Amino acid sequence: MTAVAGAPQTPQQEAKTVQLNLIQAVNLALREEMRSDERVLIFGEDVGARGGVFLATDGLQAEFGAQRVFDTPLSEASIVGAAVGMAVRGLRPVAEIQFADYMYPGIDQIFSQAAKIRYRSGGQFTAPLVIRTPSGGGVRGGHHHSQSPEAYYTHTPGLKVVMPSTPFDAKGLLKASIRLDDPVIFFEPKRLYRAFKEEVPEDDYTVPLGKAALRREGHDLSIIGYGGVMPDAIKAAAALEKEGISVEVIDLRSLIPWDKEAVLESAAKTGRVLLVSEAPRTANFMGEVAYVVQEELFDQLQAPVMQVAGFDTPYPYALDKTYLPGVNRMLRAAARLLEY
Repeated sequence: MTAVAGAPQTPQQEAKTVQLNLIQAVNLALREEMRSDERVLIFGEDVGARGGVFLATDGLQAEFGAQRVFDTPLSEASIVGAAVGMAVRGLRPVAEIQFADYMYPGIDQIFSQAAKIRYRSGGQFTAPLVIRTPSGGGVRGGHHHSQSPEAYYTHTPGLKVVMPSTPFDAKGLLKASIRLDDPVIFFEPKRLYRAFKEEVPEDDYTVPLGKAALRREGHDLSIIGYGGVMPDAIKAAAALEKEGISVEVIDLRSLIPWDKEAVLESAAKTGRVLLVSEAPRTANFMGEVAYVVQEELFDQLQAPVMQVAGFDTPYPYALDKTYLPGVNRMLRAAARLLEY
């Protein structure tokens, strides 16, 4: 299920790799796309000389100049509106919103303009833009710097919604997103920016949207998640393995489109499904996944689909570990599923 378009297929064609963390992989993807396509522009608050609040755009203005990498006023509505106009006129803008929590001032431009241009123009115009934004908790950012608002965007037809959890996927998904002709909301789990490194090809490759990654094979229980929860999901699976319980772990990687085939295949195999996300529980995206699983596989399930998520409260200032669905909460939910 791990699909990589453009990756080398034979030992003779094996690409050179480099150890990168997630934020470095984002930077490399942007750099490569700017080198290969002069229509790609980057803008946002402090993305120029500063290189972005997390340094995702570090060094890009120095290489490509202030005409292609530039700072904007503190106005998210203007940033998104300018991106829509540029995209319609043939450019491929990549706008950065410093934190996902601050996208709301620009949300009318996203929902009413970017998402609908292709449909309302009968396909005469498209909006090939990417809005990159750090999201999620785990860095003690409080309720204005830690939210997981992806469900708002998955509910809006016309948008693609992406959230990588590894450096390899971050580079491949971002490059694929920049090349799409439709608007993409690209959420980056900030607590994973520098959490670990892995081998990332230096050559060109993309990871297609809508293809989940099989992180671990198993046959007793399926854990399905995306973004910042994935390292803990893999730890929970490893802990259960020591108790003789075989757990399959699937990383959705993109939410719109999402890989229904991979999810249903795993659910049919294990009969038990645990959905994990850090967004508030009520009406979060995993509710849609649960609905599809029960609609398609009700007779094959051995227990109700369960979910571990954030709480239905504003994100707390001081209780990140309590709020986030860590390993212990996943293990308790898994026990309920297995004992059902």
